[in-house]
Amino acid sequence: MDEAFEQYVHARGRVLLRFAYVLCGDHHLAEDLVQEVLAKAHRRWSRIEAEQPDAYLKQALVRTHLSWWRRLSNRETPREVMAEPAGPDFAQHMAVRDELWRLLASLPKAQRTVLVLRFFEDLDDARIAEVMACSQATVRVHAFRGLSKLRSSVSPREVITA
Repeated sequence: MDEAFEQYVHARGRVLLRFAYVLCGDHHLAEDLVQEVLAKAHRRWSRIEAEQPDAYLKQALVRTHLSWWRRLSNRETPREVMAEPAGPDFAQHMAVRDELWRLLASLPKAQRTVLVLRFFEDLDDARIAEVMACSQATVRVHAFRGLSKLRSSVSPREVITA
């Protein structure tokens, strides 16, 4: 069992980390989320491996991310965000990209999670509702509100250049 788990983590760990990063927008928090989920999954790996481990672990990441606010130790907020280094050819593109990431990070967790599952994971409303343990109507409301907030925050010039 340990060898199969190690092989899975070695093969799919980066995918899980990238998914967690898109959910939370913070590299360190994404690493913590993946580590917590994998630690819990290791104990029941034989059952998880028999099903669909990718789907199971991504659903666990979503649920862990949504409940993360309950822990007092995770209420840290950085005071200063370091910009990614950008070459002169991509300065405008990176500025728009960073602004879009900032806007996505400003959304409530449920709205951000729905948008990530819809556009990054390409899931339909039924699957998103299943992953988030809510109704499809709730998923559509979160998607509508999240997209509305993003649209109202982005100027038309930024959308054209992105």
